[in-house]
Amino acid sequence: MLRVLLALSALLLTGCSPALRAEMLSPNDIALEWRGSAMRAVEFATSPDGPYTVLQFAPPSQNTYKHPDLMPRTPFYYRLRTIHGPVSGLVPVSLPPGDFDESADHSWAPPRVVLSGAVRSPGAAPTDLRAEVKHANGILFTWTDNASDEEGYLVEVRAEGAAEFRVAAVLDADVNSFGLVTLEEEKVAEYRVRAYYSGEVSNVVRLVTGG
Repeated sequence: MLRVLLALSALLLTGCSPALRAEMLSPNDIALEWRGSAMRAVEFATSPDGPYTVLQFAPPSQNTYKHPDLMPRTPFYYRLRTIHGPVSGLVPVSLPPGDFDESADHSWAPPRVVLSGAVRSPGAAPTDLRAEVKHANGILFTWTDNASDEEGYLVEVRAEGAAEFRVAAVLDADVNSFGLVTLEEEKVAEYRVRAYYSGEVSNVVRLVTGG
């Protein structure tokens, strides 16, 4: 009994990832479940050696994921990665009424690296986040990239009335300009950007679809 208690204490102290579990909901639908309260990247592959693809950056309160309509008679491998990193300050945005106009000029939207002359250091938070409303569904975000070692940047949004932030866009390292086309429920929302890093990786689970 003492050994079990010591082992549990060690897991708590080291912050090991909770076990990932998976089950078949139908021959071609898989459900994942885990415990813990951290942002996690939910990833899958069809080979034990990968490459792994991110299905979702799950917010801290999320503990399940459904992967539906999968290719039959195929092995699927799943794992979680914890995601962490410093965030910028919040920027509130209120967009004007109107629907998305596909004919509008969106040359401002692609991710860009704009040189700023900032002195960058490991683990530094992005600063000077600014949001420029371009049209009824478009926002141009710019910020100062202060990190020298980030994996990339996450644009995170908390829509009016939402309890927590979710990831709206995933960008490469060094990017500091990006145009977001918003969802309808994001007309009024708060935004921030995160210089993100991957943490610990969970166990890998394997299931084979039927069909």
